[in-house]
Amino acid sequence: MTNQRIKIEDNFLAQVEFDKIHKVIMGSQFTWVFSNSIDFKGDLDKFQFTRNFYKNAAPTSDSIKMLESILEIIQPFAIVRIKANLLTRTPNIIENEFHVDLGDGSGKMLEKLKHLTTSIFYVNTNNGYTKFENGTKVESVANRMVTFPTNMKHKGTSCTDEQTRVVVNFNYFK
Repeated sequence: MTNQRIKIEDNFLAQVEFDKIHKVIMGSQFTWVFSNSIDFKGDLDKFQFTRNFYKNAAPTSDSIKMLESILEIIQPFAIVRIKANLLTRTPNIIENEFHVDLGDGSGKMLEKLKHLTTSIFYVNTNNGYTKFENGTKVESVANRMVTFPTNMKHKGTSCTDEQTRVVVNFNYFK
């Protein structure tokens, strides 16, 4: 099942540009921050590692430069947030809760978020995926970009076949 509001692009970057990003983000020198929750604070079994490049409409790191090749393609009018997520391997695929980036999911917030765009860039291939409330499922394939309105509820998963599942989320005005 697909949705016209969800755009999936494989081989999003030229291979040389993708390799540069992959080498850094998947490398041992890249700094990740432990986040003790994914869906809600009380769930002790769920955690992830994150790295903010852009938060509250301002760059948080010089590392943003490594993503310039992506930004040249998506051409945001204004960036709200760019954040990388790393989920570790689990014995079984764990689906997280449906959510929208940048909001609490309330009707009022969803209405405001319809003017924003979300793009998810997949850094590595694994058997994890992104699932949308309408049933659309996007497999984690390295160098794939999925783009959709920020007010569309979606959820990510863990993976079982690689050490990590790594994506970079972009939230921006077109």
